[in-house]
Amino acid sequence: MISKLTPAILLGLALCSTACAGDHLHARDGHTHQHLERREYPQVPLTPPYRPLVWGDLNVIHTTDTHGWLLGHQKTSWAEPYYSGDLGDFASFVTHMKQIALHKDVDLLLIDTGDLHDGTGLSDGYPPGDVDAHESNKFVERLPYDLMTIGNHELYVYADTYDMYTNFVPHLAGRYLTSNVNITVFNSDGKPESVPVGNRYTKFTTRKGRRITSLGVIFDFTGNDVNTTVQAVGDMVKEQWFVEAIAEEPDAFVLIGHMPVSNDSWPTVVNAVRAVHPLTPILIFGGHTHIRDCRQYDGRSMGIESGRYMETIGWMSADLDAAKDNRDNVTFTRRYLDQNRVTYEYHTRSSNRTFDTIHGRSITHGLQELAARFNLSYLYGTAGQDYTLTYNPYPSNGSLVSFFVEDAIPYALAINNTRASIPNIIIIDSWALRFDLLKGSFTKNDQLTIMPYQDSFLYIANVTSGIANQLLPAMNKLMAIQRKRDETQAVFSSYEVDDTRDSASLEEIDVRPGAGGQASFGYVTRDSCPDADNADDTLHIPLPHYPVPLYSGSNPPNVTADTPIDVVFLNSLGKEMIGILNSIQKDKTYTMYDVLSYSPTLTSDILGLYAQAMWN
Repeated sequence: MISKLTPAILLGLALCSTACAGDHLHARDGHTHQHLERREYPQVPLTPPYRPLVWGDLNVIHTTDTHGWLLGHQKTSWAEPYYSGDLGDFASFVTHMKQIALHKDVDLLLIDTGDLHDGTGLSDGYPPGDVDAHESNKFVERLPYDLMTIGNHELYVYADTYDMYTNFVPHLAGRYLTSNVNITVFNSDGKPESVPVGNRYTKFTTRKGRRITSLGVIFDFTGNDVNTTVQAVGDMVKEQWFVEAIAEEPDAFVLIGHMPVSNDSWPTVVNAVRAVHPLTPILIFGGHTHIRDCRQYDGRSMGIESGRYMETIGWMSADLDAAKDNRDNVTFTRRYLDQNRVTYEYHTRSSNRTFDTIHGRSITHGLQELAARFNLSYLYGTAGQDYTLTYNPYPSNGSLVSFFVEDAIPYALAINNTRASIPNIIIIDSWALRFDLLKGSFTKNDQLTIMPYQDSFLYIANVTSGIANQLLPAMNKLMAIQRKRDETQAVFSSYEVDDTRDSASLEEIDVRPGAGGQASFGYVTRDSCPDADNADDTLHIPLPHYPVPLYSGSNPPNVTADTPIDVVFLNSLGKEMIGILNSIQKDKTYTMYDVLSYSPTLTSDILGLYAQAMWN
């Protein structure tokens, strides 16, 4: 087990200087080795931030929804280089920022709001018998997080939750907060007992003597595994422990949660606190929707959400002293930082030779060794172009959804399949694709990044082509009605994020003073907080964005309407498929007994099989 380094130890580490040039650290990319003796900027020029961060009395660095992207984004397609920092770079950044906070004599906290699992080969490339993210989380443990909370991806599989409870949570020493999440374990008497995964809440005093009360909340999630429990937020605030936790007034409430800051249940928590403490400053850090977002619930509170996949580092500052003993609004600032070395060096006033710390470099080295141990550089083939989720229209030759469902799946499912000669239509939910497939080497890591889920394919036989071709439009129409209702009721889905959504506003930006008249492709955010056009740390031109239907399908077979065909679909769509099939025809009443296994090939195998055959 890698030991946790405390903030005090981190601050005592000497920064790497020229002596680090002798370190023999290696990375793997394909079948080549890259030395780390001299860390360089990404291979393409990056636009730096265009103004310094604003510091307050209380400052927070925020991460969320990292999903195993601990080695950063390593492709050169736009705008990937802007997110090319790795966890070691981030650790060095945190060390520098803590030193700056000491110099300024202010408080600085480091917070994460969940979803460490399911996303790249580092988290998902483990050998049989191991647990998702067990190894990659050992490196997250080495950062000096002050507060962390649980995400829904820590709850889909009991083994993952238990691993967090047993091996990860103890490293936070009471600062891993799960106010409304329990796990069932055997107690000392050998009997099952439901207990919090972490702590319900915590109270602590910062270095500057500020008293903080914190809770860690997840949205009303219902997809958790057996022997885990998620309590509704509305019920949580009625619990006696909650009443007792907020009874004493702190200098500030720091509320963290895997819950969107907009259109979800944060007002329920804020209102419960405000009923007791109408003026106490509240800082909120959310997650789950994978976007950059900000919301103020009143003049003395602010909540931010800081993107996804180690693309964004969130920043919030608050001037608490100026609002103490009065009813004035608290002055907050927030910023969304692109996660790369250019950003980090700009804000820490360091250079490529002075930025790295020994601690940060050891994390980078360890992650590279883990990637090698998991054989993540295994090469399936070389992609000749980008296939993107939203940067190209659907359907089109550049759409990943089109490519996956029209080309890759039909090829892979036909391998050694006795039903391959029978015409079919294949239907998937598009959000199962987690990331773009980008030009260049297509490796085991890319396969796990784009499609980490091991879903199987089912089918219903002898559905006439005319009926089968109505299924996909009917499914998307039903979802459009559902989404319209949710928007009208300001309800956010409590299940899974649609990762095909782009987190940046698509409105054109003005190149503001201080940027040298230059901007490049990347996130362009317009949130709901004051100064909404200036929340991004680096000026960008937005990448194009095209909508993607929730459900997508293969090209219909060229047969007559009365020809019986196979309807093939993901195992998660079984009941939904039966319901819609019975709604669009009355000749037969279909049941789950009509649903059979189509192929032993899983979704996580599809792209590798295709690439090996077509891209070599």
